[in-house]
Formats: sequence, C-alpha cells, structure tokens
Amino acid sequence: METNKTPLLDRIGTSVFTKLITILILVLLLLIPLFWVKDLIEERKNRQSEVSNEIAFKWAGQQVISGPIIAIPYQVVKEIVTTDKNIVSTKNTYVTQYVYLLPKALNISSTISPESLKRGIYNSVVYNAQLDLKGSFDAIDFNKIDLNGVDLEWKNAKILIGLSDLKGLGASPTLVFNQQQIEFETNMSALNPFENNMIAAIDLSGTKTTLGDFQIKFNVRGSQSINFLPLAKQTTIKTKGNWGNPSFNGAILADDRKITANSFEATWNIPSFNRKFSQQWAGEAEKLYEIKNNYEINNAIHEGYSQMTEPIAATDTNIATEKDMIQINFLEEVNNYQKTTRVAKYGILIIILTFAALFFTEIIKKQRIHLIQYLLIGFAMVLFYSLLLSISEHLGFNIAYLLAAIATIILIASFIKSITKDSKSALIFSGILAVFYSFIFILMQLRDYSLLVGTVGIFIILAILMRLSTKINWYQYDKK
Repeated sequence: METNKTPLLDRIGTSVFTKLITILILVLLLLIPLFWVKDLIEERKNRQSEVSNEIAFKWAGQQVISGPIIAIPYQVVKEIVTTDKNIVSTKNTYVTQYVYLLPKALNISSTISPESLKRGIYNSVVYNAQLDLKGSFDAIDFNKIDLNGVDLEWKNAKILIGLSDLKGLGASPTLVFNQQQIEFETNMSALNPFENNMIAAIDLSGTKTTLGDFQIKFNVRGSQSINFLPLAKQTTIKTKGNWGNPSFNGAILADDRKITANSFEATWNIPSFNRKFSQQWAGEAEKLYEIKNNYEINNAIHEGYSQMTEPIAATDTNIATEKDMIQINFLEEVNNYQKTTRVAKYGILIIILTFAALFFTEIIKKQRIHLIQYLLIGFAMVLFYSLLLSISEHLGFNIAYLLAAIATIILIASFIKSITKDSKSALIFSGILAVFYSFIFILMQLRDYSLLVGTVGIFIILAILMRLSTKINWYQYDKK
C-alpha cells in the first residue's frame, strides 16, 4: 500500500500560519545583508573623512582665533634645595613669570568665503577669512596682584594672539597699538598661552602703562570650522559669509543671525561672566585653552555636570575648551552618506511592507509564491541601498535615489510578472513599491515633522492592510 507524503516545503507553502512564520524568519535573515550595507556606508563615510583630513593638512585645519592678551615679564627668586652625600644645600635662582592682562573690549569683524575642494569623488569644505580685531586695554590694577610697577620689565612687554594652524596665514598679521605699527612674529619662547602663538614686542618703558587701543588685521585659511575664544571683558563678534548651510555651535547662541540660500550673517555679544579667567593675573606661563573633543561641541557632555545635572568635581576648570568657544561649522550642502544612512534605517520597514503586499497578492490572486522567490525579492530590495550609495557618489543623492528606485521597481515588477503571468498584478505591485519609496524620500526631506508624518503614514498602511484582511476568508486555507 502506497502512502502519499506531502513534501515539507509544500506543507509550508500551503499553511498560512506556517508561511507567515517563515516569512518573518526571512525578514530576520535579511537583516544580515542590511548590516553589511550599513558597514559599507560607514566605510565610505570614513574614507571621505580621511580625504577631508588630508586636504585640511595641506590647506589648513580647523582654526581657533584667540587673543589678544598682554604679557609683561618679571623675575621671581626661588630657593632650590639639593642633597648631596647627606649634605643639604640651598641656592637661589631667578624664574621668569608674567602678568597677564585681557582686553577691556574686543570687536571682531570677519568676512568668510567658504568653498568646496574636490579630490576624486570626495569633497571637503575649506575657507578664506578676512579678520579685523579692534579693542582696548585698561591699565593694570596692582591692587589685585601682589606686585608693583617697579617689578615689571616694561621694556619686554608683549602682545600675543593665537591661531591653531599657522599654515593658514597668508601674510604676517599687522598690529597697531597706540598708533604704533608692529609686526607679529612666531613665538619661540616658553610663553605659550595658546595652541600656536604669534607675538609682538611692545616697549612700554616710557609710559609704564598698558592703557591703549589696538587693531589687528590678517587673512587666514582653514577648513570645516572657524572658532573664536572670547577673552575680553566685553567681546563682540560680527561675521558674514557666502555659505548657505552654516552651523552655529558653542557656549553662547548668536544674538542675531540671518541665513539665506547663499549667505549668512551672525552677531554675538559676550560679557566676561562666561569666561574662565579673571581680567588679570600673575604667574608662570600656562595654557589658556585645550582641544579635548576634536572640535566636537554638540556631542560633548557639559563640563562639570553629570547627566543628572548635579555638580561634580571638575579638573582643569581654569582651562577653556572648545565648549567655551564660538564655532561656525561649514557643513556640506548635500551629505550623501548621512542621507543614505538615514534611508538605510528604514530598510527593514520597507522589506516588511513589501513582503506583506506580496503575501496579500498571493492570497488574493490564489497564486503561490515560493519562499525562494520571497528571498530573491528581499535581496533585490537590499541591493537598492548599494545602488543608492554607489550612484550618489557620482550623481548626487536625489538622482541616485530616483535611479535606484526605478531599477529596483522594474526588477521586482518583472519578476512578479514572470511568477504570476499577470501584467496587471505586476503593475499594481510596482505602484505599491513606488508609493513606499516615495514615502521614504518625503521623510528624508522633512526634519521637524518626519516622526509625525512617518507614524501617520505607517498607521494608514496598517489600516489598509487590516481592512483588506477582512475581505479574505482565512479559514478556507486552514481547511485545505
């Protein structure tokens, strides 16, 4: 007697519940190639960062404009104790220290001209900036320091400004102090309050006062961002440029800003209350600021506070960081890798919706679709993101998205037609895919409302599927 045994795959194909479970397993398996695509996007993004760093190394890196400050040296006698063969001896030595004075007022005017440099298929934003620093210094208040004017070496007084990457200088900055023009030089001494220092010697032996006005003009090149460290009692920063996509970061928001499609303007008024330094102090040469987070301000946790906003012990509180600066970051107008990453995050959602539409097509048309065919369609949808990434590197994101979506829709629709032998079904399914890809593209254009629109869109799709499911007699498949 012969027994008819139904093959396992046939039993899976005819059982609705079992097939749904199997489709779910396929969706989970497709997460693996999706992760590979995301790794590929990250790898290309890192390559772009490497190219940007190479361009910045040759052009000039991110710039920090700091100063000016006045430093006046004086000598301090220190006693040094030495021990040699149980014999203790002492000797006196002279150590050079400085009185530091910050400006009373500082007005910074800058005109910035960013541009995009291309190397191969990668772009990097660089800029040229024209800077004009005007301000004034008060006289030293000797009541606040344990010194008097006689102790100071007025003849060796210096004015210092800081620039993080000296490669960006087109010419030596010029200083006009009390109507006297002085050239800046590269600092070769131990006096290094900034990352890289330029120093101008001013002879104050005649007046023995720091009271006076100054003006400093220079041009500088840089890349990615320009940063200002406000040091004066009252600092005003006015900047403008021909770039339509700037990002203003830092300790204080701009008091006034205007951004158009091709230009920007911004103004900051910063009092000394936000500063980590007093107006004047005396001591050894020390750093005034330190870059701790590679100029990343938004990702850094505010120094001195935990995530519970409770004060904690902080180290080097007298040293400023990039969080104490005013930063203008020149973002790329179109970041293809960032947009492709955002699209890839919706990959699993598109696969689930496509499989749901395919499953209902199978039920309504009473045309079985094999699990292998489900898997091939899933691979085609994963390949969409690789197409998007590779084409966007050459033609831009919008065109790449359109071409990748059209290619994927045509591939899957022709495959559905070959399976069902029905052109109408293939046309309807291509329309469904077009709606899905259009929906994701619209979400990419929205920022503040992307979550709201995305949630409402998924809700509507779910409502349509629920309504469609009521038109199907599911029990007839279980009886079969």
